[in-house]
Amino acid sequence: MTPTARRTALLWVARHALAIALALMFLGPLVFIALTALMTDHQALTSELWPHTWNWDNFAEIFEKAPLLTWIRNTLLYSVLATAFMLVSSIPVAYALARFRFRGRRLAFLLVITMMMLPPQVVAVPIYLIWARFHLTGTLWPLILPMLLGDAFSIFLLRQFLVTIPREYSDAAKVDGCGEFRTLVRVVLPMARPAIAAVALFQFFYCWNDYYGPLLYAGTDLDNWTLSLGLAAFRSVHRVQWNLTMAATLLAMAPVIIVFFFAQKVFIEGVKLTGVK
Repeated sequence: MTPTARRTALLWVARHALAIALALMFLGPLVFIALTALMTDHQALTSELWPHTWNWDNFAEIFEKAPLLTWIRNTLLYSVLATAFMLVSSIPVAYALARFRFRGRRLAFLLVITMMMLPPQVVAVPIYLIWARFHLTGTLWPLILPMLLGDAFSIFLLRQFLVTIPREYSDAAKVDGCGEFRTLVRVVLPMARPAIAAVALFQFFYCWNDYYGPLLYAGTDLDNWTLSLGLAAFRSVHRVQWNLTMAATLLAMAPVIIVFFFAQKVFIEGVKLTGVK
């Protein structure tokens, strides 16, 4: 390496030192989990960090000792349906708050913000009693069906993005004969794809990692357990087999990491633009 190239490399490291340090902090636990997942039962209990042998059979052993496919299926059902229902219900509300002028619009937006600040534990008991009357406790439907009524955080983010879209686009569509619904579908939604992707990923990640909701409603039915509940039970049973616990954790994290890896560009763009007015 020439002195000029070495100097350029050192300057690059110096300029990005903080980012490199933060990246190592975030990647360190992932590397530790991956290495531990490939160790033997005995080595996983030692202070050694590098596997003596690469035990890929640990991943197959997980499926033999736990109904991991059932947990994955339930988690996917919960995450995908809740995200889809949230988008169907939240987008029209956000569009109305951003575009329509009606009496009580500010009050409605204030109620949305208030719902964001309301802890779910405050209303957990009355909502649980309501779902118990419909005999839906013990399933994941009490977590999925409420998304048909919208999500306050998603409505807020979408509304903040929609107010940045110039009204001239909507006015031009109306001049061409489009109604409000057609304007929303043909004009506004294509321009709001970054924000829609951002709220969809937020909702999907929340549902994928949710522990409190499935524990409250589906904790008594093993057939409706999600990955979060299953991993907690798996760790309790195999508390000394850290290699299997880490392997199961890695498999649970893999779909989220893959989704974010392919959607990170539009996700970051959506988060950035929702904060710009």
